[in-house]
Amino acid sequence: MTEPKAPLPNHRQVARGNVTLAVYAWPSPKPEADPVILIHGYPDSAQVWRETAERLAEHRPVFAYDVRGAGASSAPKALRDYRLEVLSEDLLAVIQAVSPRRPVHLVGHDWGSIQTWESVCSPRFEGRIASFTSISGPCLDHVGHWMRAGLLSADPRRWADVFGQLAHSWYIGLFQVPLIAPMAWRVAVGRQWPRVVERLEGMAEAPRFATQTRDGVNGIALYRANMRRRLLAPQRRTAAIPVQLVTPRYDPFVTEALTDSLAGWVPHVRRVPVYAGHWLPLTRPDFLASTVEAFIASDAA
Repeated sequence: MTEPKAPLPNHRQVARGNVTLAVYAWPSPKPEADPVILIHGYPDSAQVWRETAERLAEHRPVFAYDVRGAGASSAPKALRDYRLEVLSEDLLAVIQAVSPRRPVHLVGHDWGSIQTWESVCSPRFEGRIASFTSISGPCLDHVGHWMRAGLLSADPRRWADVFGQLAHSWYIGLFQVPLIAPMAWRVAVGRQWPRVVERLEGMAEAPRFATQTRDGVNGIALYRANMRRRLLAPQRRTAAIPVQLVTPRYDPFVTEALTDSLAGWVPHVRRVPVYAGHWLPLTRPDFLASTVEAFIASDAA
């Protein structure tokens, strides 16, 4: 069995409101380049980026942080403290701490991508973000509009897309029920999670993280604080910066149809389909790092 990974490099704390965020930095031979910030998803921590970050650091400074409630970051108790607006302020604090004068390139996976859309579509971040690579994490407002348009359509294929995604997202309904999912994580899921990832991704051994159970329990608040309010009352969200969508074809949680209407919200979008599962940072770090760096180096970004 794989032992828990060693601590990530150059750990520092960034204070933001009622939490402290654990931020990590990878040294680069090209410190003058615009940096990358990596934002992890659920139920992960910044540890999930280790191999991708090492490869990206060959080209530019790289940072990652544990989102509130995960890894070495502190965990607030109130559900409202996990809202997307609050998470966006966390990202701003990290940007100001690690790159106060240069724009940054953002890479988000799963909930790390979902929460980053909040900042990418915010005028407050104008001039602070150079590009965004989104992996398996759509904007909840875009999803809300997409679902509404699909259900009101006369085209049965669009109904099928919506109900197909709902089938992939069955667990989100479970997360809305207090106590059940947190108890399951504490009793069994936390210990078994690496084996779940191994089966889903076809990996021989998934990494073991010391904070896995805590991360899984705390991260449920992300779903409870945001899903219903954003999907039922979506806002208009547009992004002017270049966006790259990396869409795994075998993702068991996120269907490609979710981003069918994205061009209406994001005029500068590039799609990169890949025949892989959900956890690209773990299974395809070389591909992911090269795809991100190629996008950053392109004229589009």
